Amino acid sequence: MIESRFPVTAAQIDAVVAAFYARIRMHPVLGPVFASHVTDWPEHEAKIAAFWRNAIMFERQYDGNPMMVHKQAGNVRPGMFEPWLALFDEVLAQSLPEASAAAWSALAHRIGAGLRYGLVDSATDGPPRLV
Repeated sequence: MIESRFPVTAAQIDAVVAAFYARIRMHPVLGPVFASHVTDWPEHEAKIAAFWRNAIMFERQYDGNPMMVHKQAGNVRPGMFEPWLALFDEVLAQSLPEASAAAWSALAHRIGAGLRYGLVDSATDGPPRLV
């Protein structure tokens, strides 16, 4: 069995995901974006919890393509990543010990940067410059 990236349990992942989406549903900008795509919140939260268990605990139960799903959504815009990550960071800080919250936040920000590049920045900036 592969060791987790940082100390967190499956129950903690489930709790973070549930608390995060409760806040998303109330967010004035992000709430309507998610509501236009998610019809079954428990199912969505279970899928996202599986994503995080895969990313953190290497469970390999998630089968999906986040980049493709978000591209197909068609309404992910510049400026949405900052409030998404800020809400996620708030939930992490309130739900987990400091070290685990910081480690999960760093992972979420790396994933967010990749999604932002693939969905927003690459469409406007072209390929990244290496010089």
